[in-house]
Amino acid sequence: MNTATATATTAIAPAPAPEPEPPTRPSTVHHPLPPGPQAAREARRVASWLLAVYPVGRPHDTTEDILVIVSELTSNAVRHARPPYALTLSVESGRAGIALSDASPSLPRQHDGRGPLATRGRGLAILRALGAELFVSPAPLGKQVIAVLTWPE
Repeated sequence: MNTATATATTAIAPAPAPEPEPPTRPSTVHHPLPPGPQAAREARRVASWLLAVYPVGRPHDTTEDILVIVSELTSNAVRHARPPYALTLSVESGRAGIALSDASPSLPRQHDGRGPLATRGRGLAILRALGAELFVSPAPLGKQVIAVLTWPE
């Protein structure tokens, strides 16, 4: 009798769990940032969290690029604009949109003629070198600087 029970038990194996389908809708976070230099650290923390909980099959170096873009946009806002600041990050398969809002109507400018050893004025060039498309959206109470990064799916 024990043999029959063992045979019946092994014959009825549970079906394997289905593979989860990759997310198809974007995941977005909008997060107010503190004024001052701690804004960049907070923006990176929020971006790292979203990228960890919403993996969409992006290469590891793309994750690093997104964090650099978040840091650069936030640092530029703190240096050249005024609070309040807010980060909006939207991630979906093949694309990330990063927007940094501030209360300054002044539009960002590309600095030309900086030498290779310059420590300032290269932020927008760095973002473009990472492959980000850059946009500025003026608003009645400031602006949003937006970077869009895409990668092959």
